[in-house]
Amino acid sequence: MTNDENAIRQVVQTWMTASASGDLARVLDLMTDDVIFMVPGQEPFGKQAFAEASKSMAGMQMEGAAEIVEIQVLGEWAFIRNRIDMTATPPDGDPVRRSGYTLTLLRKEPDGQWRLARDANLMTARG
Repeated sequence: MTNDENAIRQVVQTWMTASASGDLARVLDLMTDDVIFMVPGQEPFGKQAFAEASKSMAGMQMEGAAEIVEIQVLGEWAFIRNRIDMTATPPDGDPVRRSGYTLTLLRKEPDGQWRLARDANLMTARG
C-alpha cells in the first residue's frame, strides 16, 4: 500500500471518529473549500450547507463503520468506494439507521493533505 493510500484511509477513519464525537471543525477540515455533496432527492450542496445541516443535528449520537471497497490514486486526485453503515440517534428519539455506498473523489491539497472534494452518497434507510 502506498503512502497516499494510507493517508486516504486515515482521512476516512478521522472522518468517522470526528463524526462520532461531534467534532464538526475536524470534519470540515477534511473537505476542500469547493467540496460538492450529492445525495438522492436533493440538489448538490457545498461545505457551508453541510456545516449548517450538521449544526442542526447537535446532540445527535452518531455511530458507524466505513469499509473502503476500492481505492485508486491518480496523481493529485483519488477515488474511493466506501460501504458505510451508520446509526444516528437523537437525544429524545428513535435511532435512524442508514447503509450503502459512497463514491468519493479526494484531492491532494497544496499542504500535502488529502481532502474530500466530491461525494456521491447512496446510503438508504435500513430497518
